[in-house]
Amino acid sequence: MKITKISTTVINADLRNWVIVRVDTDEPGLYGLGEATVEFQTEAVVGAVKSVAPLIIGRNPLDIERNWQIVYRHPFFKGGVVSMSALSGIDQALWDIHAKNMGVPLWRALGGLARDRVRLYDHLGGGSSVAVYDSDTAKSFAEKMHESKEMGFTAVKILAVPQAAPLEGAAKLKHADTLMRAAREAGGDEIDIMVDFHGRTSAAMAIQFAEVLAPYKPFFLEEVVQPEQYEAMKRVKEKVSIPLAAGERLYTQQDFLPFLKSGVFEVAQPDVCHAGGITGLRKIAALCDAFGVVMAPHNPLGPIATMVNVHLALVTPNFLIQEVMRADVPWRKDVVQGTPDIVAGHILPPTSIGIGATINDEEAAKHPFKQDAPAQWFHSDGSVADW
Repeated sequence: MKITKISTTVINADLRNWVIVRVDTDEPGLYGLGEATVEFQTEAVVGAVKSVAPLIIGRNPLDIERNWQIVYRHPFFKGGVVSMSALSGIDQALWDIHAKNMGVPLWRALGGLARDRVRLYDHLGGGSSVAVYDSDTAKSFAEKMHESKEMGFTAVKILAVPQAAPLEGAAKLKHADTLMRAAREAGGDEIDIMVDFHGRTSAAMAIQFAEVLAPYKPFFLEEVVQPEQYEAMKRVKEKVSIPLAAGERLYTQQDFLPFLKSGVFEVAQPDVCHAGGITGLRKIAALCDAFGVVMAPHNPLGPIATMVNVHLALVTPNFLIQEVMRADVPWRKDVVQGTPDIVAGHILPPTSIGIGATINDEEAAKHPFKQDAPAQWFHSDGSVADW
């Protein structure tokens, strides 16, 4: 068996463009799908896939580890979100081929079940860009928390921490308290609430926000500072007892190792679209397991990535909970078919072979690439802010 072609399809999904990778083989009808979505760098990732494809065309797609090593090592400059995302999409597609060739669901090809179902957490409002980024009132938080609860979710992530300067006064802290209180009162104690700081804050402000949020018992605090600010995260960890989560912008075992050795977070959040795909994420998960750190993979992306994450969650011993987008666009299931339903905030093991999802090319063509651009935030004095 040989790889004959590696191609990409770009599908615009409002906030981001999904980058779907397809690997074809010389076996009639046997191909694999993966996802390499990177917000605001779509064309770069498509170009990266095209650049590395010749390295493994003609090789056996079932030699997954060797193909992974070739794509990772042979370009000489290793790492970075664009190169790692290209590798991630290709790797997922190779695993899809492997499972299809075996005639089994991906989770079976990965070694079989470590659990019976996958617990999911909802985004407040289901993940639409308006709900996630433009709903910062107590009323909106309460309404959307009720919606998640009524749908059966037992965990919800919120953005209760506003844009903040390196140091702020009482107003921003009170605003965070108002939003968190509304979410907790609407959800009740039976709902686990994660708070995503989105790397918006300095260590000093992260500590103060954590003090405000602590009475409402957050499940974990995500990306309390920018990921490259390792020493700042250590300062936050020294002062905060709430579990911390990070890792969506770390791409390799080597990236994770110093954080794990210093114990600055309890929850690792690698992204299967950026961290080397299935092969890379399993390496990271095993390393985290050795340090007693659990996995809550980052996944605000497309349906292929969600399906891959579900299969990984089913086979990963130190898995905790899975992020899911359910309402970012209303036509999700029209474009990507075969994704299982969410039942009481969980997904059961898929029964279809491979990843279990297919692309409806006719529907996908209705949502072509659009130039995406990141949100641009500025502080009150005009200086640049992280969003």
